[in-house]
Amino acid sequence: MWPYPQVLAHRGGGALAPENTIAALRCGLAHGYRAVEFDVMLAGDGIPVVLHDPELGRTVAGRGKVPDFAAAALLRMDAGAWFGPAFAGETVPGYADVFRFCLEHGIWMNVEIKPAPGHEAATGRTVAALTAQWLGECGAAAALAGGWQAPLLSSFSFDALLAARDAAPGVARALLVDVIPPDWQAQLAQVGAVALHTNHKNLTPALAAAVRAAGYGLFCYTVNEPARAREIRAWGVEAFCTDRIDLIGADFY
Repeated sequence: MWPYPQVLAHRGGGALAPENTIAALRCGLAHGYRAVEFDVMLAGDGIPVVLHDPELGRTVAGRGKVPDFAAAALLRMDAGAWFGPAFAGETVPGYADVFRFCLEHGIWMNVEIKPAPGHEAATGRTVAALTAQWLGECGAAAALAGGWQAPLLSSFSFDALLAARDAAPGVARALLVDVIPPDWQAQLAQVGAVALHTNHKNLTPALAAAVRAAGYGLFCYTVNEPARAREIRAWGVEAFCTDRIDLIGADFY
């Protein structure tokens, strides 16, 4: 039910590098990770960039909302200095840059569609359409033939997933939830999801069994302790992402 890699580096390099940057991807690779999760939202001109927060200030210095800036401006902004001086000058990457890097290095992608408020449908539609387009270009066909797997799109935004489904029905999708709602199965069916992604802190053995019995893949975020990873694995959780890529190896399963 989960045909993808089982342990993912959260936001590229976990807690060891500035999140959602090329430096993070390089860090994950250095620790043996060829599967990552990262976040994509739209700049003001509709070009997707890899950022988690809809406002500047935490990982990117400055003030304002991401949709207030064109992609060209965002891609010049420093996304590494906040983490440490060794990463100063590491810029915000575009989704195209990250996709290309992962393709070239054989890294599987869980692409979280992370729309800024009010941009849910546009973000889902754009990210899905570009993902489908790039899978037909950039050598992706050869990579797929060689065993590389196509990305999985996930989102907390139901509207974004609906738009992604309509724009690129052939690109797999997963629904992200903090707490699994009573109507989880209906929601998964409506967006055409292949998996449910949820917070491991709110999961129970009974819920895990129900998701698996319904035929869906089950993925958890963000698991940072090996003992907890083993526990939820025993419940039937098939995959998870982690910030502690130094404690949990890519071959944990």
